[in-house]
Amino acid sequence: MSDAASAEKQLRDRIASAKRVVIKIGSSAITSVGPGVRRDRLEFLADAAEARMAAGSDVFMVSSGAVAAGMAPLGMNVRPRDIASKQAVASVGQAELAGAWGEAFGRHDRKTGLVLLTATDIGRRDTARNAQRTLDKMRTLGIVPIINENDAIATYEFHFGDNDRLAALVAHLLSADALLLLSDVDAMYDRNPSQPGAERISYVAQHDMLTNVEAGDGGALGTGGMASKLAAAKLAADAGVPVVLTSAELADQAVSPGFTGGTVFEPRAERMSARRFWVRHVADAHGSVSLDDGAVAAITTGPRRSLLVAGVSRVQRGFFKGDVIELRDRDGVLVARGIAGYDAAELRDLLELRAAETEKGGIGRPLVHADDLVVI
Repeated sequence: MSDAASAEKQLRDRIASAKRVVIKIGSSAITSVGPGVRRDRLEFLADAAEARMAAGSDVFMVSSGAVAAGMAPLGMNVRPRDIASKQAVASVGQAELAGAWGEAFGRHDRKTGLVLLTATDIGRRDTARNAQRTLDKMRTLGIVPIINENDAIATYEFHFGDNDRLAALVAHLLSADALLLLSDVDAMYDRNPSQPGAERISYVAQHDMLTNVEAGDGGALGTGGMASKLAAAKLAADAGVPVVLTSAELADQAVSPGFTGGTVFEPRAERMSARRFWVRHVADAHGSVSLDDGAVAAITTGPRRSLLVAGVSRVQRGFFKGDVIELRDRDGVLVARGIAGYDAAELRDLLELRAAETEKGGIGRPLVHADDLVVI
């Protein structure tokens, strides 16, 4: 057995024995235009989740499909296009989904609870911690969480990307042992699977940049937005969570030992600290600065270093001390994110005095401390 094959087998065995599992269901897997919620599919997925729970795992469901679920009760056959209509329809769909999931798990005498989150909830550490506590308490009470984006009030339209990113962030939030991304594609391919010669990618190593993969939004590798799923899988892997990407039709196999289908993503050897993960993936950036070439090289190569004020060329967008800011090179390319040690106004003043201060030995504290700086 080759090294890659051995590593893949060990990873699949690790996923098969995972204690805390997040299962994300794509909207196309459980809803359709016209009928709305496909209750037979929900029952099938609930059966698969129940089998996993009966084997000793804690399961957290992330369910898409609110808009499609809300269209049927409202007699709509065409998906609304404007944000306000989508949000109104989603408010109906959330209730439909919650009831349908409750009935599906009720067949196994399981109670379900609906948890609606927005990007803001995850991006703020206080509300993220509260969500974490709530989900953990639901687990201890034997409640199956049904998690979805709060589409009815979300500031940005589908900011999580069909809930793929939400599922990855929830997996991080819960320190999950595995994430299953289930949609309408059986695996990741190196190109659209309908094209001749398309090959399934069974295993993605930790440092594999997948440069040979053509991933596009909404169906370059199949419907459902493979680019979104690929980004979510990488995000979860960066959090130390192994990922399985496969079809919802294979859910019963995917939750069982010995599953060899789909695509598995190897996680980081060590989980990124919660603070650094928050800075890199979760927090909203409230400002940005341009760096000179020397500063870019200093923070992106070698051991972790703080960003000194001397390396800043200019302030691009305003921010306050404690905000997460973007650090960009002279061409505007994002190279890192970090927590600002100065207000933008104070930094501008310092930049004006930089030459004189540098002659005196430099400015005191860095703009971004090494512990608060994460290279992208």
